[in-house]
Amino acid sequence: MRVSVLVVSLVALFAPQCQAQGWEAVAAAVASKIVGLWRNEKTELLGHECKFTVKPYLKRFQVYYKGRMWCPGWTAIRGEASTRSQSGVAGKTAKDFVRKAFQKGLISQQEANQWLSS
Repeated sequence: MRVSVLVVSLVALFAPQCQAQGWEAVAAAVASKIVGLWRNEKTELLGHECKFTVKPYLKRFQVYYKGRMWCPGWTAIRGEASTRSQSGVAGKTAKDFVRKAFQKGLISQQEANQWLSS
């Protein structure tokens, strides 16, 4: 949310004072774009309910995305990835989770292949 406050503040500084209605429309559009950067979802992996989050962060004045995936009630393993691509971070995070689960023996080679082909 810090990013949204910064962007809205910058827009407020440069918006003309006599354009109150225009400012409100710009603020609403900017706020809806910023809110869309965060994702909190549930997904299923091999019959287990898992949670998945994506959060943006700034690094050297560029937006990056950090993804996390975990399956409460099944394992304490957490898949994590960081990238500049909002859509790409989901795949990298899931791949990291599956790789860690495979290394711990929670997923067999056959199960991994079936999941990947579906």
